[in-house]
Amino acid sequence: MHSHALLLDKLYTSLNKKDHLAMAECYDKDAEFTDIAFNLRGENKIRAMWHMICLTDLKATFEILVVDDQTGTGDLVDEYTFGDTGRRVHNVIRSNFRFQNGLLVQHHDKCSALKWGLQALGPVKGVTAWLIPSIRRASADRKINAFIEEHPEYR
Repeated sequence: MHSHALLLDKLYTSLNKKDHLAMAECYDKDAEFTDIAFNLRGENKIRAMWHMICLTDLKATFEILVVDDQTGTGDLVDEYTFGDTGRRVHNVIRSNFRFQNGLLVQHHDKCSALKWGLQALGPVKGVTAWLIPSIRRASADRKINAFIEEHPEYR
């Protein structure tokens, strides 16, 4: 198995084990992470995000599709309760990665913001969050910043 496939396996296996410290070891100090909510730069914010997520009931299944010396792609399905509403979410994600020196330097997760919003927020707020992405980002920014404020190790 390619070393980068092993790295991705470690990332997602650690997610299911709620081991945010092992997840953090997969990222370069200057890594970037983006998805429909977060746009994070640097290891501290990425570490804080995974720590925050590991405190939830999230369970993930994943399949590594393609990995080479520079890039990788995988499919991920997250199942969890969205904390703000208590609604269950089944989120199908395509993950794209870029590697450097054996670590992740870019991690981009793409999913249907509409499907996510309808599940997590319900029809009215879900469609609104889909139509106005800045709403999702602002909410995610507030959450990660509050988490970092409570956890000085990420400052």
